[in-house]
Amino acid sequence: MRLSVKEVSELAKVTVKTLHHYHKIGLLAPAEVTEAGYRLYGDGELERLQQILFYRELDFPLEQIKELLAGRTDRGTILKEQKELLLRKRRKLGAILETLEQSIAAAERGEPMDGREMFRGFDNEAAWAEALEEQNRHLKESYGVDLLDSERIDVPTLNEQAAEAADFMARMAEALRDGIKHNDEEVGQLIRRHLNFLERHGHPARIEDFVEQTRFFREDDFHRRMLEGQQTGLAYYLAAAAESLMGAAE
Repeated sequence: MRLSVKEVSELAKVTVKTLHHYHKIGLLAPAEVTEAGYRLYGDGELERLQQILFYRELDFPLEQIKELLAGRTDRGTILKEQKELLLRKRRKLGAILETLEQSIAAAERGEPMDGREMFRGFDNEAAWAEALEEQNRHLKESYGVDLLDSERIDVPTLNEQAAEAADFMARMAEALRDGIKHNDEEVGQLIRRHLNFLERHGHPARIEDFVEQTRFFREDDFHRRMLEGQQTGLAYYLAAAAESLMGAAE
């Protein structure tokens, strides 16, 4: 059986341009090119295209797919490997979807979500790198600071810190919505609990450092928008609460 490039395009739901590109880069050559220049594909080429498309669903770049398939004819083994990769992706997406559904439900109830549940499913380096990409780009361009300038992202630590930070910010936002004054003891307790967590995890936990951080959040456009997107006035409330707690300590 020989199929034209147009027939393969319609069968596999890819564009003719894509098939031409795969041929050009040596990823998928047709079984035959006629004297008139028509590309023809057989069963073997359709099987290879299927494997390519499985890898594309897994977000593999074309050059990596080319390397993975180079010289391999053991179709059964390749398909089993792809099945395992897709099952992992499904499990991960399932966990993220569940977290998303819980987040929607909490938002509809107008309640802060448990910080321990908010980041369930974001458990790999790639997910964290993607989550931090915009913030990291802003910090690099504006201040020359690279959040991802390390050999390895410590996923468990980031998960724990993110969950605690989310819980802290949610409680601060709730206090603001409830009309609790920024210098109330309840707010002070929230900040002290947050600083104790940071200290246990090896981060500076002096109230002076926290005040500087909250002032930065209030003055920096990117971080102020992040906080104001969670609750209007939160950036200013947080800074005022930190300054009040420092003043009380003095």
